[in-house]
Amino acid sequence: MSALRCGRGAAGLGWALWPAGRPGLLTEEGALVGIWGCRRSSSARPCEQDRRRDWGHAELLEVLEARVRQLQADHVSEVTAKRVDVARLPGAGGSQPPKKVQAGDEGITLELSGRWAQKLDKEKIEMQERKQQLEMKLQQLEMKLQQRAERQARKQQLRVEPQLLNGQLADRLQHWEHSTPRSPWKEQLARLLQEAPRRLSCKEEQGPLDRVSRMRREGQQQRLLAFLECCVLVDQLPLAHHVLVTCHSRSRKRRMLTLSMYNTILLGWARKGSYKELVYVFFMMKDAGLAPDLLSYAAALQCMGRLNQDASTIQRCLKQMAQDGLQVQELFTSLSLCREDKAALLRAVHKAEPTFRPPPPSPPSPQVNTSPLLRDVYDKNHPASYPRQHLPLETLKNLFQQQLSVEMATTVTVDSVEKAPSLTREVVRARKTLQELRTSWETELCLALRQTKASEAHAAREGRPSIFPYLCLLSEGELAQMLLQTLQVLPLQGESLLSLAQQLGLRIFSRHVVQKKQLSDEVQALQQRYFKYLRLLASDTQMAVSHLPRQYWEALGAPEAPHEQPWPLAVVVQLGKQLAEVLVQTVKMPGYLAQRQGTHNLIPVLYHVYSFRSFRQIGILKPHPAFIQLLETAAERTMTFEASEVPMLCPPLPWTSPHSGAFLLSPTKLMRSMEGTMQHQRLLESCPPTNLHGALDALTQLGNCAWRVNGRVLDLVLTLFNKKGCPRLGVPAPASEAPRPPENRLPTKASPEQKAELRRQLARCLKVAREMHSLRTDALYRLSLAQHLRHRVFWLPHNMDFRGRTYPCPPHFNHLGSDLARALLEFAEGRPLGPHGLDWLKIHLVNLTGLKKRESLQARLAFADEMMEKILDSADQPMKGQKWWMEADEPWQALACCMEIAQAVRAPDPTAYISHFPVHQDGSCNGLQHYAALGRDSVGAASVNLVPSDLPQDVYSSVAAQVEVFRRQDAEQGVQVAQVLEGFISRKVVKQTVMTVVYGVTRYGGRLQIEKRLREISNFPQEFVWQASHYLVRQVFNSLQEMFSGTRAIQHWLAESARLIAHTGLAVEWVTPLGIPIIQPYHQDSKVLINGGIQSLTFSSTGDTSQKPNILKQKNGFPPNFIHSLDSSHMMLTALHCYRKGLTFVSVHDCFWTHAADVTIMNQVCREQFVCLHSQPILHDLSRFLVERFCSGPRSSNIRVARLLDMLLSVPKTGTFNLEQVKDSTYFFS
Repeated sequence: MSALRCGRGAAGLGWALWPAGRPGLLTEEGALVGIWGCRRSSSARPCEQDRRRDWGHAELLEVLEARVRQLQADHVSEVTAKRVDVARLPGAGGSQPPKKVQAGDEGITLELSGRWAQKLDKEKIEMQERKQQLEMKLQQLEMKLQQRAERQARKQQLRVEPQLLNGQLADRLQHWEHSTPRSPWKEQLARLLQEAPRRLSCKEEQGPLDRVSRMRREGQQQRLLAFLECCVLVDQLPLAHHVLVTCHSRSRKRRMLTLSMYNTILLGWARKGSYKELVYVFFMMKDAGLAPDLLSYAAALQCMGRLNQDASTIQRCLKQMAQDGLQVQELFTSLSLCREDKAALLRAVHKAEPTFRPPPPSPPSPQVNTSPLLRDVYDKNHPASYPRQHLPLETLKNLFQQQLSVEMATTVTVDSVEKAPSLTREVVRARKTLQELRTSWETELCLALRQTKASEAHAAREGRPSIFPYLCLLSEGELAQMLLQTLQVLPLQGESLLSLAQQLGLRIFSRHVVQKKQLSDEVQALQQRYFKYLRLLASDTQMAVSHLPRQYWEALGAPEAPHEQPWPLAVVVQLGKQLAEVLVQTVKMPGYLAQRQGTHNLIPVLYHVYSFRSFRQIGILKPHPAFIQLLETAAERTMTFEASEVPMLCPPLPWTSPHSGAFLLSPTKLMRSMEGTMQHQRLLESCPPTNLHGALDALTQLGNCAWRVNGRVLDLVLTLFNKKGCPRLGVPAPASEAPRPPENRLPTKASPEQKAELRRQLARCLKVAREMHSLRTDALYRLSLAQHLRHRVFWLPHNMDFRGRTYPCPPHFNHLGSDLARALLEFAEGRPLGPHGLDWLKIHLVNLTGLKKRESLQARLAFADEMMEKILDSADQPMKGQKWWMEADEPWQALACCMEIAQAVRAPDPTAYISHFPVHQDGSCNGLQHYAALGRDSVGAASVNLVPSDLPQDVYSSVAAQVEVFRRQDAEQGVQVAQVLEGFISRKVVKQTVMTVVYGVTRYGGRLQIEKRLREISNFPQEFVWQASHYLVRQVFNSLQEMFSGTRAIQHWLAESARLIAHTGLAVEWVTPLGIPIIQPYHQDSKVLINGGIQSLTFSSTGDTSQKPNILKQKNGFPPNFIHSLDSSHMMLTALHCYRKGLTFVSVHDCFWTHAADVTIMNQVCREQFVCLHSQPILHDLSRFLVERFCSGPRSSNIRVARLLDMLLSVPKTGTFNLEQVKDSTYFFS
């Protein structure tokens, strides 16, 4: 290539623009191609491409100008010289040396150069015009970019001034803003308060909404209010104000705003002393047609108090407040404000009324529950001997400090009881790798969380749904630690994204509540109050007058601070989902940890996959097998629990309201329910407080029972647990004992049947492995907590479900678990056995074996004496002796009882032996007992031991005998299945169905129960299982109909009443005999969708009264739920009267526990309270309540309501059974 074509200057580039072998000048398009090469697709933005094209045109213009100057120089030389050498255009064969021009060719050359010059001049003009056009386009583009940047900046700028829809108000605000001089803000506020609010037009009035629209709006309002409150809490008040202004400025969104939202922002500005912004909010309130309430006035006065406003302004505000029917005293008695807010409020009021004094805190209401069932419980004329804790005051104070530290830390670290591996090089390396990864992950998670916060803040400014304020509640480090703890406990098979999101959201809420209490003065006030409360409980203090714990706590001080409202479920799930996605996208590990030949490239630790569970496709977060293997190799021996998942180290707070009690700081519901369900809470808060006293005191009493771990039983269980387990004794086996799938591969020509059978085998193995893992993990948690609390005294706070049934709050370690869980627990306080305690221990042991259920108490006692050698052998050599205890129905409790008996009989004086062992008294098919008592059914009462008898009546055996009578009749008539069942109908086959039919089991469910029992019989012909289970469930229902005619009539009345109530569009409600309001949470599913991220989540919300009731569930659920509410009432009555007599009492629903020495007293109380309960007109009271609730008012003219009224008034007639007989029935509870 010639030097000319390679030139880099302007002229050289101009020569280079000529393509080889092609004469002539390039056009504009050719020039562009020559400079920039072939066109190709670009990912650059349009404005960037335009900028590059403009620069190209500018360079091309410079090249052409240089070429023109060159040609002009050539033209001058041709004029002055006769002969000029002109370079010939290169041909196809390449460039040729220039030749001399002949004299005769001079004219041609001049003509040619002239044409070239004209053409170049023309092209130059065109290029200049083109350049001007490009410059204009560039200027326009720059202006558009500037405008876009300005719009973006305006979006980012938080709005303060409201955009009012009321033209008159808007003009007034604008006039005030721009007038000179401006009237002070206090004048504007005074005018706004004096003028009555009014709507602008009928168009803006909110018309009637259908159920779906109302539900959607309520959900949006809950989320927006929670967002605003959270913004105020995390000091993002300008953002909250911006969102409120944005919503208010749009007509459709303005209808969604409520007075609570405006008040939230008002209080925020009041606390900051920002009067101008406060007036802006009052402008918006008036624009929305909302009248200020007591809280609005409190915010205005509080702001004035902080700004030290003059008295005239405050007086005008108070005057207007009085005209609205609001009293100054209500500011201090009806509002829940913090101490600082009350001080500012009082400062403002004192300016206007110097002599004003806030009313003293009202003492606790002297009113008590007036139910006849509780009259003796609250009777002050008869002294009560309430039990105390067995620990002195200083010890209890120290335990309080320990529990307070646990809850302030929010988590508890517990050592695992799994056998520790030897510290090999591999284990040390795995632990080091894990530690390095976690350190790296924590840093990366903090960075990712900061980026997420920035993104969510941007979304909030633009008015899109955002979780920004919720992310600000905890620091990035705290959130990162919580995410790493979540990663640590993910199972191998993974966990659904929805479940994980809900757990994470609830944990953040719980920690936020605890931190909020720490930042206020609540903790210090709680400690002072609790120390005074301990004087009632401690063993070394004296009280002049006996008090119930709740009454004494209420008398100690002012009501508790306002409780934190739970977040809407959609917010909880959205927040947790966002954090889970951060965890998935951030946490990675080197590839070589997954494969030996792997690289150092990072691979995800968590994978998002889809799986089918119960015929539904759900998203699952699954850990990488290599990460699970790393955890197993490292074998770290610690586990982390939430503070509310662990038993308490001090007596729980007494329950005083639906949201105050149990743990010291951790939020706990009085009535447990599905997350997002608010109907139970609203019902509890709306009922008279005295109606809940019975339930509150019973739950407090159950929680005040102190426990300790049975160390001898724990040691034996741990020995089996760390070997290979023992499923027969309820000790789960490790994963190494899970069945292995077949290792032989199928041949390539295997039949479809063989492939299907292999898939079934694999599915069975996988199912068994998952079940084993679940059971093993549950046992690991329980045993690790037991070991952690081995030498401690602890307490189990209680709450209840929507039927009133009580449950311990800590889920992993309590007395409601399996036989193994119950055997690990005993009372922390011991009591001497006394004259009959040892006999009750022996009877209890025989009950646990299940060997003498049809025998009398005397026969059971004699059997225990006969078995004394085996009992002592079991206690001394549980794993090496005769192992008699292993044959019991409840082996571990039987072993614990053997050990207690052995210690008692070997004591110098068995009557003085201090026993910590709980003895149980169990109801005899308790649901049927309540039905028989309701209907005064003599036949049914005799079958379930309501009538005194020498031997216990076994209803299960009675039903089996009746079924056998029916079977024999059918067999004689040639019914094949009846003939096949000969010799196979036993108590065990029918027991579960009989026990659950009273709680609403259907024929389909009963058939499945019987089918399972028949499959357990080895010699039963399996080909008849399906046919036989159908036949037997029909005969069991027929037998119950014949034996319990009164029971079936009441069940039918309850079910039909519920069906008709549900057809009117309402859920069934009732009130228990103790006054607890109950509503059934069965409604039609309402789908909630959360879009975006790695998966859109859809979940059902079924527990809100705004949704239509599920008619079938309301109908089927009412009979069993009503009976459950009765058995819970009986249990609470027994608990309260036992507490009044000084007994230790706990329960597992219809199984009552106490010390061996106190069984006789507890039995007496139990029978008396059952008779007292059923002496009330329960069914007629229920009928009266349902008529008043569902058949009164304008609804009474409806045809469906009229049909419901007829059903409710037709209360089933009762029989002639005398309830007083229950008091003398030995086997009523035994």
